[in-house]
Amino acid sequence: MPVIKAPDLNHHPKYWAECFGTADFLPTTRAEMDALGWDSCDIIIISGDAYVDHPSFGAAIIGRLLESQGFRVGIIDQPKWDDTREFQKLGKPNLYFGISAGNMDSMINRYTADLKLRHDDAYTPGNVGGKRPDRAVTVYAQRCRAAYREVPIVIGGIEASLRRIAQFDYWSDQVKRSVLVDSGADILLYGNAERAIVDVSHMFANGKTVKDMRFVRGTAVLLDAAPSEYVQLDSTRIDWPGKIDLINSPYDMGKDKYTPANEDDFNEQQDAEFQAIRMVPAPLKKQANLDKDELLCIRLPSFEKIKNDPILYAHASRILHQESNPHNAKPLIQKHGNKEIWVNTPPIPLETYEMDSVFDLYYARVPHPKYAGQKIPAYDMIKTSINIMRGCFGGCTFCSITEHEGRVIQSRSQESVLREIEDMKLKVPNFTGQISDLGGPTANMYHLNCKSKEIQSTCRRLSCVFPSICSNLKTDHSETTSLYRKARAIPGIKNVAIASGLRYDLAVRDPEYVKELVTHHVGGYLKIAPEHSEEGTLNMMMKPSMETYHQFEKMFNKYSKAAGKKQYLIPYFIAAHPGCEDEDMMNLALWLKKNKFRLDQVQTFYPSPMSLATAMYHSGRNPLKRLSYKKENRITVTKDISSRRVHKAYIRFHDEKSWDTLRESLRSMGRSDLIGHGENCLVPPEEKTRGNSRFNSKKAFNAKTTNLSGGRVKFSAKGKMNKKTSGKKRKVSIKKMQ
Repeated sequence: MPVIKAPDLNHHPKYWAECFGTADFLPTTRAEMDALGWDSCDIIIISGDAYVDHPSFGAAIIGRLLESQGFRVGIIDQPKWDDTREFQKLGKPNLYFGISAGNMDSMINRYTADLKLRHDDAYTPGNVGGKRPDRAVTVYAQRCRAAYREVPIVIGGIEASLRRIAQFDYWSDQVKRSVLVDSGADILLYGNAERAIVDVSHMFANGKTVKDMRFVRGTAVLLDAAPSEYVQLDSTRIDWPGKIDLINSPYDMGKDKYTPANEDDFNEQQDAEFQAIRMVPAPLKKQANLDKDELLCIRLPSFEKIKNDPILYAHASRILHQESNPHNAKPLIQKHGNKEIWVNTPPIPLETYEMDSVFDLYYARVPHPKYAGQKIPAYDMIKTSINIMRGCFGGCTFCSITEHEGRVIQSRSQESVLREIEDMKLKVPNFTGQISDLGGPTANMYHLNCKSKEIQSTCRRLSCVFPSICSNLKTDHSETTSLYRKARAIPGIKNVAIASGLRYDLAVRDPEYVKELVTHHVGGYLKIAPEHSEEGTLNMMMKPSMETYHQFEKMFNKYSKAAGKKQYLIPYFIAAHPGCEDEDMMNLALWLKKNKFRLDQVQTFYPSPMSLATAMYHSGRNPLKRLSYKKENRITVTKDISSRRVHKAYIRFHDEKSWDTLRESLRSMGRSDLIGHGENCLVPPEEKTRGNSRFNSKKAFNAKTTNLSGGRVKFSAKGKMNKKTSGKKRKVSIKKMQ
């Protein structure tokens, strides 16, 4: 499979409006447009976030990139969605509206994992909730259509990206159509969309229509019929048997495997949908006179099918994840009623010099002046933070970063990162010399890629580190270590903290990196994410075993002691993950007690759109393995709120409010031996009356427990959904028990 090259990100001739130069801030009102000498905007971005001109905010990156291409870009931030006039305040855009819900999915931003309403929003001035609608992309698109019916609408950002095909919607507990159908938009851009947005913008500027953009990488469009030049492969015929991690190519099968391995497991009604489709498995391409893979596309089961068949939903999710490598993926097509959703292959990742060109653009690095005096929490958390890379090859099933940003790591050069630090020193108000983070989706995947581009171009592994670290993966952290040292050496920089989540299974491969990190970049606490203690649940998550955690813990303690520092690890855990039994949570609680951890706030599994764990949650099957309708292949899924709270209570076994719930759960499992005051007990027995006084079981249970230290660590906002929660991890506090 050849390595595919993409044209340079900046290969298009600049649009004529480049003569207006660079704006201090992209305009948000007609008065600001007038001050710039603009009579109109070429492109108007609608964003669910407040406008912060910082490269951790998606609207700012896309806006500044398009400005560098010569376009006049305006921003309408957090518009009142019940007033069409809000979408007309900058006038009619010459080319199109670009719509994003913001850095977070609007539903995850608004509701907790227990479906409770949030009353805060870190991306809004004053941290006020409710400034964006539910399903913001759809609502904004409909308002733009009402404002100017003939203006094309381009949707993107994480909310649109994770809804490009039919997807399970946790909030309504049903499978919903592609957001392209519901929003009425003309084209959808998924992932980090710099290449696609530049190409699409210049095509619009050159008089092209959406019909001319059908095959732009990293986009999805709505068609009346499948492109006639493509031969369709029925996904259920070519992938039904087998295990993803063991398949070199899911389409390289012989004639004897052309039909499902077990016809009894196959929905009999499935055949009817594909009777008119030309089926050509890979070994038969020559007979069909096909020589080029780009003439093949994969037909997923229709929205109508997967809406009523959770197993087919899991299958569609399985295929989408297989078709994620930009170098070997094929287009996907899925019928919605009488329309077809056509999903083009993923965008080619940016090269280092192209990443540099994006982050080296002019950014004011502060919120728009109109917010003067109002705090925007997300900005406060990232104003001295720097993105050094994108993407994640971890493949954690509960995470949406891979589906959005891809598995190929895209890294900036050290020189570009150091230039941004210098820029930060000049522009961040009251800068104290403290850098809050050098990171991204993870702290330590900077410049870690496959050793061979040729091998990478053929690979279909869902993770480079699970079930074991691939022998072709670079694990040398020297680029990161070198960057840390150079950043610390910049005059005026007093401290460089690392706040992004650490991938400790990679870190243990490079002791020098761990020593550097622990000695110079940990301020007492370091957050890592084992997520669970039990092997079965960890396998469902595609996470490493606890042996690796303990290996890292030993290195962390060793180098902390050598540096003369008293430092602690802050582990994150997830409750109620698909495949996790009550007994698994009980064992996790016992692990926490044995290791003397008391977690104040924990994360319950949140089924975000498109993740593999969400497919597990909805279908009760494991899409990492061969799918089947047989009952014995079901996995445990904790769905009702009360059961999810039981799982969460186990992680907070030390909290008196959890004790009644845990006693009931332990008794139902026949583990009453864990109720009592012994060292191996999880919860004390109920309080008993002694005459006129009451025996305080809480006091007795904690009699030998003393809080040695406590701390509070805030998540580091990176302009993206946090890797471990398919949303954001809230504040976490940890106490180490004596």
